Amino acid sequence: DGRCICTVVAPEQSLCSRDAKSRQLRQLLEKVQNMSQSIEVLNLRTQRDFQYVIKMENQMKGLRTKFRQVEDDRKSIMAKNFQELKDKMDELKPLIPVLEQYKMDAALISQFKEEIRNLSVVLTGIQEEIGAYDYDELYQRVLRLDTRLRSCMGKLTCGKLMKITGPVTIKTSGTRFGAWMTDPLAATRNNRVWYMDSYTNSKIVREYKTIDDFVSGVVSQTYSLPFKWEGTNHIVYNGSLYYNKYQSNIIVKYNFETGTVLAQRALEFAGFHNMYPYTWGGYSDIDVMADELGMWVVYATNQNAGNVVISQIDPDTLQVLKTWNTEYSKRNAGESFMICGTLYITNSHLSGAKVYYSYSTKTSSYEYIDIPFHNQYFHISMLDYNARERALYAWNNGHQVIFNVTLFHVIKTEDDS
Repeated sequence: DGRCICTVVAPEQSLCSRDAKSRQLRQLLEKVQNMSQSIEVLNLRTQRDFQYVIKMENQMKGLRTKFRQVEDDRKSIMAKNFQELKDKMDELKPLIPVLEQYKMDAALISQFKEEIRNLSVVLTGIQEEIGAYDYDELYQRVLRLDTRLRSCMGKLTCGKLMKITGPVTIKTSGTRFGAWMTDPLAATRNNRVWYMDSYTNSKIVREYKTIDDFVSGVVSQTYSLPFKWEGTNHIVYNGSLYYNKYQSNIIVKYNFETGTVLAQRALEFAGFHNMYPYTWGGYSDIDVMADELGMWVVYATNQNAGNVVISQIDPDTLQVLKTWNTEYSKRNAGESFMICGTLYITNSHLSGAKVYYSYSTKTSSYEYIDIPFHNQYFHISMLDYNARERALYAWNNGHQVIFNVTLFHVIKTEDDS
């Protein structure tokens, strides 16, 4: 259709410096540089000795002249010239160690030349493997490509779900049911993790500064909420926790920084306390979620015959902005999540689950789809999309896991009219 569909995998900027071939190339280049410096020192020394040899050569020429004079008149000047010859020989004695040093230097230079020749062959081979560019130029190209990639990714604000891969198991902890999350609106360097074990009768939220701290169990802060929660479908959004208040259809907004409830509002007609849960139960009637377009809540009402209802809500006031009624039974949904204003529903929480149904709030239309994913630990009780990470966070039978998603995008470039 005249569209380009591609997969781009970008390494971290520091990855090239850890690459084995690049590291070997750098070591070889440093070795060649050291050898070049050694050869330069040898060259300076041989130049100095060469001047000394020239001087000795002149003295030897004078010695040759003296020999000729002796040959011409051996008797008359024998004694005098013999003494002069002896003096000249004494002057030439220092030339012997110089010549010996020349031999050693020449052998060393030959050795260096052979090593450099071998290194050149290795370097050429590595260069052919990584391309006709030196390391620094390659690294600069990586930086430029990384900048262009991130600029391109900035345009990938929305897309259609095509594939789910993974999961990657981050940690094994807690009961069979629970929730864990990061803030999709947090700054890039802010990687705090929040952890809420169980689906009811609890008010304790644990915070971890990083994923590594979460894996290691290093808790940075513990919060005691003013109200207990129901279900596992909570989110952290722009520094606040949004959750379903126990035994009610009330959504609570709790700010971590101030430790106070900033807002709470009843979701009109919404079923609660296992009236319209997901297939696994667990008081999962009301599901608060967020995507690239804002905050949403998924639930069911008697007025819509127990089918899924989607409402977009204001994150500040929790007021419902707009509502869409679907024809998919909430009790037949395993889990659901929003991506780019489209709700995706799984057909089960058990093995063999797949994304089976989608509803677009943009077009107010639905379609049945077939996107399988690997339910590794056989029971999913929480599945939420994180727009910053472009990944699905899941609680899978006491395992905290992450699924990667592949989205279909149509990108308009500067060249497009």
